[in-house]
Amino acid sequence: QVRVVESGGGLVQAGGSLGLSCAASGTGFSINAMGWYRQQPGNERELVAQRTAGGSTNYADSVKGRFTISRLNADNTVYLQMNSLKPEDTGVYYCNVLASYWGGHDGYWGQGTQVTVSS
Repeated sequence: QVRVVESGGGLVQAGGSLGLSCAASGTGFSINAMGWYRQQPGNERELVAQRTAGGSTNYADSVKGRFTISRLNADNTVYLQMNSLKPEDTGVYYCNVLASYWGGHDGYWGQGTQVTVSS
């Protein structure tokens, strides 16, 4: 079992910055990728940014050039730096961990953290 814990988020004015941290813990697994998704009212959860174990990154078109996903001081942590925030970035942000373990692989979610950008 992989435990995913998020921190960060909050309220910021348009044009401001926020950071989100995510840490995965547990035993007997290896991480394939970690990323952030967001869900806005009435919409499906969508990928915002993802970082693979090999260091490759992928971003939604809407956040390219403004958001950066990076590894923190351990392989099982990632940080999402969000700059030049817009009201349309408002939503609940979820950390997702893709992990492999003996016999299979699975995806794990954090509890979600609210990001609100006021105009």
